[in-house]
Amino acid sequence: MITTEERVLFESHSHTPLCKHADGYPTEYAAVAESRGLKGIHITCHNPMPAGFSAGVRMAESEFDQYVDLVAQATDQWRGRIDVGLGLEADYFEGYETYLEKQLSSTDFQFVLGSVHPQIAEFRRDYWQDDLLEVQRTYFNLLAKSAETGLFDSLAHPDLIKNFTSEAWDPVAILDVIRPALDRIAKTGVAMELNTSGVNKRISQMNPFPDMLREMQIRGIPVTLGADAHTPGRVGDGYESAMELLRAAGYTHVNYFLGRQRQPVAISDALAAINA
Repeated sequence: MITTEERVLFESHSHTPLCKHADGYPTEYAAVAESRGLKGIHITCHNPMPAGFSAGVRMAESEFDQYVDLVAQATDQWRGRIDVGLGLEADYFEGYETYLEKQLSSTDFQFVLGSVHPQIAEFRRDYWQDDLLEVQRTYFNLLAKSAETGLFDSLAHPDLIKNFTSEAWDPVAILDVIRPALDRIAKTGVAMELNTSGVNKRISQMNPFPDMLREMQIRGIPVTLGADAHTPGRVGDGYESAMELLRAAGYTHVNYFLGRQRQPVAISDALAAINA
């Protein structure tokens, strides 16, 4: 069995029941992380937002302290075996930057994912239109703007829009939209996520799709890895395939964060550890 010292990689995207669409508690997720040869796991539940903002898919503001305590309990329980880190998946939405800045400085997070969720009612209200290519342009512009705020460590599922505009998704033509957004993101130093849960969505691909991943690599954008686990059994799911995709795109390293500082890991070492 792999030793604690030989473990090198984190699950960097997981949830709790407080988001209202996930099952299982941090300690259960940590147990799966240990069984899959991971060094640690960041719990990154959807952040509270004010005034009922997409309230059905996130913890309430009044539950934030409960969330912090829930993760802290798992951190203590697994200390010396699996590193359980306090993280957050925080929505980027124009006009809420000051709110987010205050929230993210309110406690010591290990890792913060930034997300643009095109499926929520607020995005539909402010940005949706009949021209789905324009909706896609808006999404990638917002993704770049989220990086430019400096609020986030990595950008989650960065081509999520394809699953909600699938009838207008052209993976070749959309690169002309994506490349300028990636140029902007690369200038910020913010990482981007390879999210393995995309294989279970309408367009069955990890997020982002391989050509976008290659464009990220060309620009030197670091990558974090996350299964977007909403149940304990999905912790680390698809990691071997994801790292082979990274290799095919030209990457040699994958990353996780500690104290919001990026920690690179050689893909060869990560694969050896989770396959031991």
